[in-house]
Amino acid sequence: MQTSVTPDAISTVLSNPSFDSSSERPQIVVQVVDLKPIGNRYTFSANDGKTKVKAMFTPTLTPEIISGKIQNLGLVRLIDFTVNDISSKSTKYFLVNKCEIVGSVLDSEINLESKSHEEASDPKKQKLEHSPVSPVNDVKTDVSTGITLKPKQEFLAKSASQIMSEQRGNAAPAARMAMTRRVHPLVSLNPYQGNWTIKVRVTNKGVMRNYKNARGEGCVFNVELTDEEGTQIQATMFNDAARKFYERFQLGKVYYISRGSLKLANKQFKTVQNDYEMTLNENSEVEEASSEEMFIPETKFNFVPIEELGLYVNQKELIDLIGVVQSVSPTMSIRRRTDNEMIPKRDITLADESKKTVVVSLWNDLATGIGQELLDMADKSPVVAIKSLKVGDFQGVSLSTISRSNVVINPESPEAKKLKSWFDSEGKEISMSSIGSGMSPSSKNGSRSMYTDRVLLSHITSNPSLGEEKPVFFSTRAYISFIKPDQTMWYQACKTCNKKVTEALDSGYWCEGCQKKYEECSLRYIMAVKVTDSSGETWISSFNDEAEKILGCSADELNKLRSEEGEVNEYQTKLKEATWSSHVFRVSVTQNEYNGEKRQRVTVKGVAPLDFAAETRLLLQDISNKNKASQL
Repeated sequence: MQTSVTPDAISTVLSNPSFDSSSERPQIVVQVVDLKPIGNRYTFSANDGKTKVKAMFTPTLTPEIISGKIQNLGLVRLIDFTVNDISSKSTKYFLVNKCEIVGSVLDSEINLESKSHEEASDPKKQKLEHSPVSPVNDVKTDVSTGITLKPKQEFLAKSASQIMSEQRGNAAPAARMAMTRRVHPLVSLNPYQGNWTIKVRVTNKGVMRNYKNARGEGCVFNVELTDEEGTQIQATMFNDAARKFYERFQLGKVYYISRGSLKLANKQFKTVQNDYEMTLNENSEVEEASSEEMFIPETKFNFVPIEELGLYVNQKELIDLIGVVQSVSPTMSIRRRTDNEMIPKRDITLADESKKTVVVSLWNDLATGIGQELLDMADKSPVVAIKSLKVGDFQGVSLSTISRSNVVINPESPEAKKLKSWFDSEGKEISMSSIGSGMSPSSKNGSRSMYTDRVLLSHITSNPSLGEEKPVFFSTRAYISFIKPDQTMWYQACKTCNKKVTEALDSGYWCEGCQKKYEECSLRYIMAVKVTDSSGETWISSFNDEAEKILGCSADELNKLRSEEGEVNEYQTKLKEATWSSHVFRVSVTQNEYNGEKRQRVTVKGVAPLDFAAETRLLLQDISNKNKASQL
């Protein structure tokens, strides 16, 4: 195991502008200092004993940090990293894509000679001794460190269009391979990165949509992009950019893209598993990689067991499913309400190891294409993996494909092989039940029962990682201890679709969802309340239906009380009446990102008054379980 860092490595890298991320460059060893999480990534200071520079591990290295392989004050060899500028400051940072642990954790920070990064980045203050500058095609070696530096290849700083232009010339195959190797993987991108070029395949293309709001009219469309590693990102284009690139982006083709920007993805609208979303403007560059060897990106799935589908009913989150085909219906034609067009539909029934079945509706081309293929082979019980399904509440739980859904028959994956083995050995002889059978209306939106998954508030507040991967649901009994009277408690909503409306320029209200103007609107609750139990307290968010049960009146009625004048403030009185009343809540716990930090968000999915008989039975059951445990 190595016990020392590479001397003066950081200073050499920062002082040499030709230092790049080519695979031929030397690998340096640094000490990890001040390791801390920022969102789903970890930042640290790379220390070579004399100089420190800010650095960040990409999310692919997060599991090694969580497992303890990469630790604070440990030594790592940087195998693949880039040097980027922090746009708001005249400083640089390392983005580490790949590294390996080369030494155990040291007792303290290595400090051979104190020197700041600013000093290292200032040419006037640097005292590094370099060998004479060699010709452009020669290598040069730092005398003090022995680090051999290759001259920067010009194509590394070029845009997508420049890369494609050179490829169309007489570039040698080896040069083309080098250029291809220099594109950035999607997993390495972040909003603070400078120039980058990506090579991606268009795996889904949306339709051009026109919108109209208080700021005017425009058009928008988006595409889903997948790189060779299977990482996905959604790219959105507005107005001029949308018109410029709509015809250029073709489903299934591979492109080089540069000069785009990234921002945190809006969870309400994102369609892929990525913390960021991309925006392309009219100055972005998109070039088809027609002369390149095409790659087929791996489809990544995040399967949800059939027995857990109830948690996703009527939620905006799309799910992936794998199951054994039990039956396939003939194609039927359904009249679409929006335009009276007849569209094909086919239902397939899938089962998995939870011994539950669910009906999946295939629409349009999936119904007539893959659906017919499944009908022809239904007697062989094929395994089907489906990406991006919408979960509805028809017959308890139902699934539907959408335009971006992807269906794979008999995929070559460990999950598929395991499922097929289970079905052949025992599953085909088992009697299975539908996931929707026996589910009551209260089972929707994760509200199975107010008396299942009962926890104290401390169970939620003491586990900050709850809800990181997907929403988790609990039931809890608590008192409402405080309702902030000066908070924004409601929003102006459309009476037809309940979505937010904006005041029109002349009069009335404009609904973006309905694309209509209305003379009146309604108020719908969106408020936060503090709840307390014997173990602690926390803030929870409640929406219209749940808030009405808590306050005992509608938002319109409460707004009237707020505007009334008199000796007695009826508005304050109404809020006080709701406090210190006990309720049983069904809540979801998720993680929201705010200013680069993840925060826990607890949302009310259901609220009910205390059922004293049910509470008594719950206590008796708890006592019985504890007695049994003490006798073991």
